[in-house]
Amino acid sequence: MARIAFILLTHKDPQGVIDQARRLTATGDFVSIHFDKRAPAAMFQQVHDALADHPGVTFAQRRLKCGWGAWSLVAATLEAVRAAEAAFPQATHFYMLSGDCMPVKSGEYARAFLDNEDCDYIESFDFLASDWIKTGFKEERLIYRHWFNERTQKWLFYTSYNIQKRYKITRQIPKDLQIMIGSQWWCLRRETIEAILDLIRERPEIVRFFSTTWIPDETFFQTLVAHVVPKTQIRTRTLTFLIFTDYGMPVTFYNDHYDLLLRQDYLFARKISTEAVELRARLGALWQTIGQNFPIAAEGRRLFSFLTGRGRIGRRFAPRFWETDGSLGNDRVAHIIVAKKWHIAKRLTAAIRYHTDIPAVDYVFNEEEANLPEMGGVESSLGKRERHRRALVKLMFDQLDANRLAFCVDPSALNLVRDFHSDRSEVRVLFVDSKFSDDYVRGHMGRVGLVADDAPSGQIDSLLPVVRSDLEHEADRLKEAGFTYLSLISETASQEENAAALAAFLKLPADKASTLAETPHLFDD
Repeated sequence: MARIAFILLTHKDPQGVIDQARRLTATGDFVSIHFDKRAPAAMFQQVHDALADHPGVTFAQRRLKCGWGAWSLVAATLEAVRAAEAAFPQATHFYMLSGDCMPVKSGEYARAFLDNEDCDYIESFDFLASDWIKTGFKEERLIYRHWFNERTQKWLFYTSYNIQKRYKITRQIPKDLQIMIGSQWWCLRRETIEAILDLIRERPEIVRFFSTTWIPDETFFQTLVAHVVPKTQIRTRTLTFLIFTDYGMPVTFYNDHYDLLLRQDYLFARKISTEAVELRARLGALWQTIGQNFPIAAEGRRLFSFLTGRGRIGRRFAPRFWETDGSLGNDRVAHIIVAKKWHIAKRLTAAIRYHTDIPAVDYVFNEEEANLPEMGGVESSLGKRERHRRALVKLMFDQLDANRLAFCVDPSALNLVRDFHSDRSEVRVLFVDSKFSDDYVRGHMGRVGLVADDAPSGQIDSLLPVVRSDLEHEADRLKEAGFTYLSLISETASQEENAAALAAFLKLPADKASTLAETPHLFDD
């Protein structure tokens, strides 16, 4: 059975460290602590006095002053790893934690999870080929030497860098190492840890190289694990749940995140607020539970992206634009049906195809099956369709040999409608104005992946007004977009009103429009 040696790097909250160590060792696991030397001596003494005699706890032999982006973080980790490797020969896995981490599964679940597959868990992406680094230094992290801390010695850091760059003072990456990058939070098997410690004992030049790279905690273990372990035995993921904001800062979790955290496909989470006393108590007790079931939904990052991104288009940031692919032609008419309830729009396009000679397709850019004509394979996948939207619609006109075409768009794609509206062709827009019941909104959240089928009712209820507001905002934006030809049909309008709107939208005689408005079950959910 797996037994875990937790490598705990911490620098504050001594009582929290004591409590964390006692919780994690209560089920037969181990803890090796490195307490930052920058912290007040009294803090470390409090931790040491409380845990020095604990058989499941050990301390790094040397305490180092740690700095963000500096080698000291890796050096401190190695000190704690060496202490754990020597003190706990029974440990099968070594798991990296910080003082802000808390379990989101039981120890029983974690050990069964690690027993299930003989592998290492560490993010390990190719440093140069991947896009893991979004902005800032990339190759410069490696080919130049970084002796100074960028945050506390900014002038020295950038002066040293600029001198090396100006005079082309570069260095070679160790030839037999493929530099990898990823999160610093990992879980490694004992044999992997022993292989890494043996490697750096035999080859001190590896430590010399990484000790003057920038942010080596994102590359040191990631590179060496890939060097000593077959790729088939590495799972390129972390077992610690964390989310970063747009500004590169880790998201902090509070008391009301308990249910969300338990449903993620991870063993631990960071950062748990020190002020979230209730959450810490509940997660702390969780580690020792027996027989608890953990249904996995893994919707945490999608929820965060949705909730933080709601204001971006049309409210906070400038909208993205759709690429333009030439005019559809000034003798053509594009009839765009905009509807959130796709089943209504597709009933309408089916009726248009049946009762009129206007070609009508469905959600061209959202669904594989959209009643498209054969177009030589361009229509075979959503990816191909989305590359050049206006060109695709232009090709549909050509293939159908028509000067009129109706197709469906989701209200979230307002900028696509705007792009077509700016074309020289005539563009007419029909908005299907719908009411959204609680049941519909719940179903919508499931369809877009915000919640799982078995999500707690409290989580769903808290999201209902947010999602409904988002749907209503999409409708408001479309109505206020200023389209030249905008018609509207609604389940609350009379058949006569809907028929008049359809007549204007499709430029049809009144009797044909009435037939469309009378489509059976048109607005049914």
